[in-house]
Amino acid sequence: MEKKLWEVIANQCAPVLADVKPSNLLILTSEEEEVFLQMEELPHISSLCLYEGKNKSTWLLYRRDRLESALVWPQTGEFLEQYGYRMVRESLDEKLLRLQHRFAEYKEGRQPFPHEMGVFLGYPLGDVKGFIEHHGKEYLCSGYWKVYRDEQKAKSTFQLYQSVRDAVLQLIMAGSNLYEISYQV
Repeated sequence: MEKKLWEVIANQCAPVLADVKPSNLLILTSEEEEVFLQMEELPHISSLCLYEGKNKSTWLLYRRDRLESALVWPQTGEFLEQYGYRMVRESLDEKLLRLQHRFAEYKEGRQPFPHEMGVFLGYPLGDVKGFIEHHGKEYLCSGYWKVYRDEQKAKSTFQLYQSVRDAVLQLIMAGSNLYEISYQV
């Protein structure tokens, strides 16, 4: 079951494993989560359960240093402050707990989707704002996210993420494990 879980994680989170993206969402069934919780920690990768559902859980897998860098930009800070984040006074862990709380409220039907999650996932701020402004419509293209600003750059990033995903899955099929893959980068 652990090797099957490695494939699930690679499918959903290869760009994080390969250190080209700050974070990814990981959706696990109850069975997969049981195995995941028994796994050793992956080198340089942290995890946070954003929501525990009846049959599935939503996790954030992230590289702390990359995520901190993604959130440090002044424009990103101004944007996040609109959603109650205190950029100067909050640690990364506090920001993640706020995101966890806002996501749980969404999943429980008490609040709208926390669109700021996009910046935590490393999406360009202009595209996150564009998604909010256009209500998820009128986008230039879509792939890992809906694109509203720099279509060519986004398509290049989508290709990179897909190439990384394919390479990580090939390594797993060839006998490598997630520990080796996440440690090598």
